[in-house]
Amino acid sequence: MTFGARMLKTGIAVTLALYVVFWFDLSSPVIAAVAAIFAMQPSIYRSWRYLLDQLQTNTLGAVLAMAGGAIFSNEPIAVGLMCILVIMICIRLKMGETIGVTLVTVVAVMEASGQWEFALTRFTLILVGIISAFVINIVVYPPKPRVQYENQTKKTFDQLSILLRTAISSEMKESVFRNQKRELEEMINSIRDTYKMMEEDQKKLKKPKFSNSRQLVVYKQILRTLRKGYEVLDAIEQYYFQASRPQEVNEEFDMHLEKLIKFHEHIMLKFEGKLKPNARETEWYERENDRFQRSMLDRFAGQREGILRLSIVSAKIYEYGHQLQRLNRLADHSDMPASHLHDK
Repeated sequence: MTFGARMLKTGIAVTLALYVVFWFDLSSPVIAAVAAIFAMQPSIYRSWRYLLDQLQTNTLGAVLAMAGGAIFSNEPIAVGLMCILVIMICIRLKMGETIGVTLVTVVAVMEASGQWEFALTRFTLILVGIISAFVINIVVYPPKPRVQYENQTKKTFDQLSILLRTAISSEMKESVFRNQKRELEEMINSIRDTYKMMEEDQKKLKKPKFSNSRQLVVYKQILRTLRKGYEVLDAIEQYYFQASRPQEVNEEFDMHLEKLIKFHEHIMLKFEGKLKPNARETEWYERENDRFQRSMLDRFAGQREGILRLSIVSAKIYEYGHQLQRLNRLADHSDMPASHLHDK
């Protein structure tokens, strides 16, 4: 884990929550601090959604805790049963992220045997922590998922490029290759999560515009293409080297992957505004991808040994090339480079 804005904002949110508690001379400031820690979310939409969900579940938890405290006092078994009931309700309402803070409310209220004044104070402390985190998340280094997405895709493509260029030639040490491939998968999963946050912010926080919807289409295709590139690596590792093949097949696979990576690189440069649209280039790569697939089918015709494994690899490569063609069409018809797609 590296130091980032979210860590810094969490510390500031805790500080703000504690100051607010001291200003209003409330007891148990730790509860507000804990709520602030839980409430710090990676996007504006999720912060707002978390605030609304916490209002609902904490209100429900406080009411149940008051009732349970009034009936059973603060017996440990009663506290445990009430916690189980609240967890079940939160899961049923699909508000699992709110469980932690809601249980803090339940335990704190039942500790006072259901006294409503105490329950109100504890509920107020929870709100202080959640609202502090929400305010800090908006004011201090507000999340910019588009900028984060673009930086992630660039780094991920760089790593994918190295791995694909060395996969067939097997120049990279096996242990290094596997570690790099594992890191690549984690990077793609991280991009997927960032895309989801970007989609949530755009579709649920404000009225979507056509230009913004088009941007999402571009970003989704970038992610899909990276995923297809990773699937090529996965197929090579699982099937390619287990199949018997002549040296010229290695060279043909290696050369075609080099062409596809170069094509991918050109597309990314178009999104950055460094290359012009090139319809001839698109047509050439489409022909090359089709030619490669036909060449493999012709070469494998009549053979049995290793044909299935190599066919799986060639099919994955063809699909990667197909997704690159779709991404290239978006790049050629995009009004703005990807590095300037985010709102100013």
